[in-house]
Amino acid sequence: MTTIKVGIIGCGGRGREHARGYAASSEANIVAVADPVLEAAQKLASEQGDATVFQDYRQMLAEHKPDMVSICTWTGQHEQQVLDSIAAGVRAIHCEKPMAPTWGEARRMHAAATEANVQLTFCHQRRFAAPFVKARELIQSGAIGDLQRLEGFCPNLFDWGTHWFDMMFFYNHETPAEWVMGQVDLEGAHTVFGAWVDGAGLSYIRFANGVHGLLATDRKHSWDVANRIIGSEGIIELVKGDGQVVRLLRAGSEGWETPSLEGAVPPGGDTTLSVLDAIECLNSGREPELSSRKAMQATELIFATYESSRRGARVTLPLDIEDSPLVRMIEARNAVGNQA
Repeated sequence: MTTIKVGIIGCGGRGREHARGYAASSEANIVAVADPVLEAAQKLASEQGDATVFQDYRQMLAEHKPDMVSICTWTGQHEQQVLDSIAAGVRAIHCEKPMAPTWGEARRMHAAATEANVQLTFCHQRRFAAPFVKARELIQSGAIGDLQRLEGFCPNLFDWGTHWFDMMFFYNHETPAEWVMGQVDLEGAHTVFGAWVDGAGLSYIRFANGVHGLLATDRKHSWDVANRIIGSEGIIELVKGDGQVVRLLRAGSEGWETPSLEGAVPPGGDTTLSVLDAIECLNSGREPELSSRKAMQATELIFATYESSRRGARVTLPLDIEDSPLVRMIEARNAVGNQA
């Protein structure tokens, strides 16, 4: 079997995590790494044997023509790097989340990859983490009866919320969402890795099978429960602490159970498993667990929540905007403030 030539764009912490995934595969070889911070690229290259170092990722794409690239940069850089990689002839792209700072950019990346038949994935790596896999197994086994409501709690709807929106689809059989109603706090808005996020917010979702979702965010609150899954006959919670703990409360029981996570996923870590899945799918043609199609579902909920807040009304999907309503609302608020 031909070895897959890999290039990594962005050599910080997430780039190193992706590199561990490729190192765990006998079918892939990291041939080049790129980062404008030369020291970061050199450090990662030194950990990967003979990988060539570049400061300009375009030069890396042109000279090495990798089969697959990981894009581990700030969100605002994703679209151009994805489009450049597609134009350079790569066969697969494994990109960090969130997808993009606007809904239009997310749509363009997904459309370009689909048209070029390039495998595009986004690293919602919790789909490979044992607590979340175990929670889905419990749902599918009927441990809590019929699924009724999905809840998530985190600091913001964008950088953190993209994971919990993705988990709602993961738990709910990838069922499409029908509408979103939301509100965000502009006063607490701030940037994370160059992208605007809310300081607090609420997103309420109805899925096509009648299940409802609720995501609450607050940067100043430390949530004990990350996800709560409510069924007709019980509740599952993913609780923070010394690692992520899954607990189950069955209807009529006297207390919480704590199911074992042993064997829920293979060894290797969630990001490593996400890379290995992308490699296997590149060879087999199977849709990756982290496909851009699935990432679009979660990303749409982010921007639909912002759009609902902008309109002051419920938003029926599919979402038909191009911008980030959060950014436009912040700009409008600042413009009014400057005129005062």
